[in-house]
Amino acid sequence: MKILYLLFAVFLLLFQATSGSADPLFADTVECRSQGKFCRVGVCPPTFTATGTCHGGLMNCCSK
Repeated sequence: MKILYLLFAVFLLLFQATSGSADPLFADTVECRSQGKFCRVGVCPPTFTATGTCHGGLMNCCSK
Protein backbone atom coordinates (compact mmCIF):
# COMPACT_ATOMS: atom_id res chain seq x y z
CA MET A 1 0.00 0.00 0.00
CA LYS A 2 2.84 2.40 0.76
CA ILE A 3 4.30 1.96 -2.70
CA LEU A 4 1.18 3.47 -4.29
CA TYR A 5 2.14 6.91 -2.95
CA LEU A 6 5.59 6.56 -4.50
CA LEU A 7 4.15 5.42 -7.83
CA PHE A 8 1.71 8.32 -7.83
CA ALA A 9 4.57 10.77 -7.31
CA VAL A 10 6.60 9.18 -10.11
CA PHE A 11 3.67 9.31 -12.54
CA LEU A 12 2.98 12.90 -11.59
CA LEU A 13 6.55 13.88 -12.43
CA LEU A 14 6.62 11.86 -15.66
CA PHE A 15 3.44 13.34 -17.09
CA GLN A 16 3.95 16.90 -15.93
CA ALA A 17 3.79 19.44 -18.74
CA THR A 18 6.17 22.36 -18.76
CA SER A 19 4.76 25.75 -19.61
CA GLY A 20 6.10 27.35 -22.75
CA SER A 21 7.41 24.13 -24.23
CA ALA A 22 5.10 24.19 -27.26
CA ASP A 23 6.42 25.97 -30.31
CA PRO A 24 4.08 28.39 -32.07
CA LEU A 25 2.88 26.99 -35.37
CA PHE A 26 2.12 30.24 -37.15
CA ALA A 27 4.74 32.55 -38.65
CA ASP A 28 2.72 35.68 -37.85
CA THR A 29 2.62 34.70 -34.17
CA VAL A 30 6.39 34.24 -34.08
CA GLU A 31 6.91 37.61 -35.76
CA CYS A 32 4.53 39.39 -33.37
CA ARG A 33 6.12 37.97 -30.23
CA SER A 34 9.67 38.48 -31.46
CA GLN A 35 8.96 42.22 -31.70
CA GLY A 36 7.88 42.36 -28.04
CA LYS A 37 4.16 42.49 -28.80
CA PHE A 38 1.39 40.16 -27.65
CA CYS A 39 -1.55 38.31 -29.21
CA ARG A 40 -5.12 38.81 -28.07
CA VAL A 41 -8.54 37.56 -29.15
CA GLY A 42 -10.84 40.46 -29.99
CA VAL A 43 -9.90 44.11 -29.63
CA CYS A 44 -6.68 45.25 -27.98
CA PRO A 45 -6.77 46.99 -24.56
CA PRO A 46 -7.50 50.76 -24.60
CA THR A 47 -3.87 51.94 -24.58
CA PHE A 48 -2.75 49.45 -27.26
CA THR A 49 -3.27 49.30 -31.02
CA ALA A 50 -3.65 46.32 -33.35
CA THR A 51 -0.57 46.21 -35.57
CA GLY A 52 -1.08 42.84 -37.24
CA THR A 53 -2.50 39.37 -36.76
CA CYS A 54 -1.59 36.18 -34.91
CA HIS A 55 -2.55 32.51 -35.23
CA GLY A 56 -3.24 32.69 -38.93
CA GLY A 57 -5.39 35.84 -38.71
CA LEU A 58 -7.62 34.66 -35.84
CA MET A 59 -6.12 37.01 -33.23
CA ASN A 60 -4.81 40.58 -33.11
CA CYS A 61 -1.19 41.49 -32.52
CA CYS A 62 -1.25 44.35 -30.00
CA SER A 63 1.46 46.92 -29.32
CA LYS A 64 1.85 50.22 -27.45
